[in-house]
Amino acid sequence: MNLPLTYDEIYHYSLTHPEEFWAEQARQIPWFNAPEQILSTDAAGLTRWFAGGRLNTCYAALDYQVETGRADQPALIYDSPVTQTIRQFTYRELRDEVAQLAGALQTLGVGKGDTVVIYMPMIPETAFAMLACARLGAVHSVVFGGFAPRELAIRIDDTQPKIVLSASCGIEFTTVIPYKPLLDDALQQATHQPDHCLIYQRPQCHADLKSGRDHDWQDLVSEAQSVDCVEVDATDPLYILYTSGTTGKPKGIVRDNGGHAVALHYSMRTIYNLQPGQVMFTASDFGWAVGHSYSVYGPLLRGCTSIILEGKPVRTPNAGTFWRIVQTYRVNVLFTAPTSFRAIKKEDPNAQFSRQYDLSTLQAVFVAGERCDPPTLNWLQEIVKVPVIDHWWQTESGWPMVANSMGIEPLPIKPGSATKPVCGYDLQILDEDGQRLGPNEMGLVCLKLPLPPGCLPSLWNDDERFRASYLSRFPGYYLSGDGGYVDEDGYVFIMGRVDDVINVAGHRLSTGEMEELVSSHPAVAECAVVGIACPLRGQRPVGFVVLKDGVLTDEATLETELVALIRNRIGAVAYFKNALLVKRLPKTRSGKILRKILRQIADGETYAVPATIDDPLILDEIRQILINRTIGQAFEDSSASR
Repeated sequence: MNLPLTYDEIYHYSLTHPEEFWAEQARQIPWFNAPEQILSTDAAGLTRWFAGGRLNTCYAALDYQVETGRADQPALIYDSPVTQTIRQFTYRELRDEVAQLAGALQTLGVGKGDTVVIYMPMIPETAFAMLACARLGAVHSVVFGGFAPRELAIRIDDTQPKIVLSASCGIEFTTVIPYKPLLDDALQQATHQPDHCLIYQRPQCHADLKSGRDHDWQDLVSEAQSVDCVEVDATDPLYILYTSGTTGKPKGIVRDNGGHAVALHYSMRTIYNLQPGQVMFTASDFGWAVGHSYSVYGPLLRGCTSIILEGKPVRTPNAGTFWRIVQTYRVNVLFTAPTSFRAIKKEDPNAQFSRQYDLSTLQAVFVAGERCDPPTLNWLQEIVKVPVIDHWWQTESGWPMVANSMGIEPLPIKPGSATKPVCGYDLQILDEDGQRLGPNEMGLVCLKLPLPPGCLPSLWNDDERFRASYLSRFPGYYLSGDGGYVDEDGYVFIMGRVDDVINVAGHRLSTGEMEELVSSHPAVAECAVVGIACPLRGQRPVGFVVLKDGVLTDEATLETELVALIRNRIGAVAYFKNALLVKRLPKTRSGKILRKILRQIADGETYAVPATIDDPLILDEIRQILINRTIGQAFEDSSASR
């Protein structure tokens, strides 16, 4: 089939001929049996891709690459400044490591369809574990190593794993964090008890093992026999990954084998423009969707080399860590969250570290996870001298929904925009009544069904919650939960969660736009703008601002300047009156700013301290700042409940 060549042509074709389009992409994957149906509906009335197809994701990612000439090419490179360790694995070596670990899991009774929880740090063995489960046809659920025992227990009870894989410790900056006591605590809280726990002993900390339940990873694997890949159906689950739910109970996002493999291979080729043999560095924890898709599966399915980093971009050991990795491993594509670059910018505003390294191998830098403010994007563009691409996707999608598809037709970059919808995604902006909005009209970002391959087919053992959470509000559409608009050129602007679009005296305003303006001030390193309750206007915005290192300014002067900036650019209608200086912003360990918590503190609402928060003490510090400034609904009397 001869596909059209321009982005507009290919995108239109993908929407008008979805079965033909995705059948062509599926031919790039090594199937054991080709799919019998490209697009179908299952017994529950939900969309499924590639029904009847048989494959194994681990085979496509490793064995197939070895068989087709990549045996001696580096597949995975682990760089750990926190332990002063570098380990490299060729495709052959990685296949052999994974096949032997799969053999060890098999001796513990793990087989096709069983669930396995992985609670581990950023080490190669975590990737081995994911791939070993895929090899056996087991379903893995990686739980971020920073989660507290209660959060781990909730996930154990929901997945009911046959086995839990963990390590003796993780390392946070220079602190060794024992994992085994956390796991033991979680298992005491959990109703479900796994048959076994397999513990990888790290030299920084030795874990005590419980006789009869716990097994030493190194000992068991050394005695195991390698096993071959198990055939699975395209519609069989590959993994479960939990994301926050509005009810407090996390939602288990399911990823199937066939659609996942096709979508990730397609994205590596057309979005990231990576050819087999090239190098991708994705600075994300394995516990998040980005780490699944573009630290492990995507690069390997495409025959690329993946770099994994244990540590933080600024503290391991300095703000030049990313640039050192780019030079050392000749990285072609760098992908991380905007917050990483804001942290680097704060420590190194004049880019002194970047000038020490050769970045000439870079083709592009991609950012996602939250909206990249234009000042950070422009600052980064000056450093790397290649396209810096903000793109948008979710845990639910598993791969980008809006991006600059560099492998099809690179489009001009508009700061603040995630560019245009990716092929297969029929993105539309709807109002509260489900009516489609026109150019530059702010509304709800929705995707017309069916979603393309790789997106969640449902939630783990909960089709009804899947329908209620994503499909029920606007029949025929997936509700993303984000607000935004499409401009007259078709560029998509994602302005944050719908909660971030505030109503000030009847006017719908984007706090994302205000953040963009506040961030443009030369003294500001990072900021968050949230809408808080206002008895007169319903809501009003408040800014929380972190200064750049070395900047000398007083809060009153800065606040006056920022208020004037918002008034001049948006107008008095915004009613932006307060910009509060804070030492740091509350964030998850993956770098997302906890804007909802900021709003809840200011409004005096009861809130739960998230298990993923980077520094819980900052919440009390911010609350005290709000009390001192008498800003918010609850601070006339300082006894606001938590």
